[in-house]
Amino acid sequence: MTPTPLKKEQPTVADEFLMDNPRSERAKRVAALATRAGRKKQKLFQAEGPQPVREALALWLRQWDEPETFATVPDSEDTSRLRAQLAPAGYLPELDALFFDPRALEQHPDISALLDRVRGVLFNPERELPRDARIFLREATPEVLAAMGDAETSQGMLAVCRIPELEFAGLDSLLVGMSESAVQVTSEGSTQGSTVETSAVQLAPVLAGLQDPGNVGTVIRTADAAGAGVVILTPGSTDPWAPKVVRAAAGSHFHVPIAAGIDLQQLSDFVRANGAQVLAADGYGEVSLAQLQSEHAEQDSAYLARPTYWLLGNEAHGLTEEEKALADQRVSIPLYGQAESLNVAVAAALCLYASAVAQHRH
Repeated sequence: MTPTPLKKEQPTVADEFLMDNPRSERAKRVAALATRAGRKKQKLFQAEGPQPVREALALWLRQWDEPETFATVPDSEDTSRLRAQLAPAGYLPELDALFFDPRALEQHPDISALLDRVRGVLFNPERELPRDARIFLREATPEVLAAMGDAETSQGMLAVCRIPELEFAGLDSLLVGMSESAVQVTSEGSTQGSTVETSAVQLAPVLAGLQDPGNVGTVIRTADAAGAGVVILTPGSTDPWAPKVVRAAAGSHFHVPIAAGIDLQQLSDFVRANGAQVLAADGYGEVSLAQLQSEHAEQDSAYLARPTYWLLGNEAHGLTEEEKALADQRVSIPLYGQAESLNVAVAAALCLYASAVAQHRH
């Protein structure tokens, strides 16, 4: 089901007048996205601040700015890695609206340049953009931005984006690789098709009951940096589209697919049947991460290079015995000092990068 956007008429330059009433109905609807109920009702989320706004605009341009498309990035040494990591259309958030203080944009010329490019596409009379590609743009006063946003101090820009509805029935195709038809829109308005092959997921964190928004956002950001193909959350985890999570992820919501509410038993059975392994980060694991990383243990090092889903447990209680039983192996992280344990986001970084380094070495 496609969420209802904030505005769906074809935009015009006249649409961008100043929004100065913090008690307007529109401002209230955007502010409601700070709550889980508001996000569930509207199927939208807030992306507040320069980093997520920058990435939201860049993602929109990759899809709609001619002659580039979401799935076809021009060949060059600098963009080959980017193309390989782009998620298929429909698996990442779509920009729906942008509210900004022009004075804030002056402090971020790169974002201002991106917005100018977006305007050039939106307001081009020769372009017939699809309904979902249209963006509602508004200049807004600092008071309005503060009323709509969730951050303690407004940073002068706030994007509203559509939440991808990733259930297991659609996620399974992403996990094992897929072929997708991509359409390129030329400057003359004509289209040409191509087929884009997406590789199977090689690395992913699976968050089982993580509750702290900062931890969840940091894991999403770390997974993005490590080249993970998806971030998966089981029921009972915090909402990955909450404002604090989005801020902590620093724009990574627009780089890596995020699937919430995924049944762990179903996921484990599926990925293991398709050649991947599930490793549980467990302080009492039978094998240590240091052992698996040892340069003198070729077999163990190759073990980390396999397609891997890292299972990470709740901050206070860790993984349950039932969750550990779904893993192929339990892996501990050695502690050389006196700390009882590691923060789960730190543990996630160590585990994900151990796999990423091994995978890139082999």
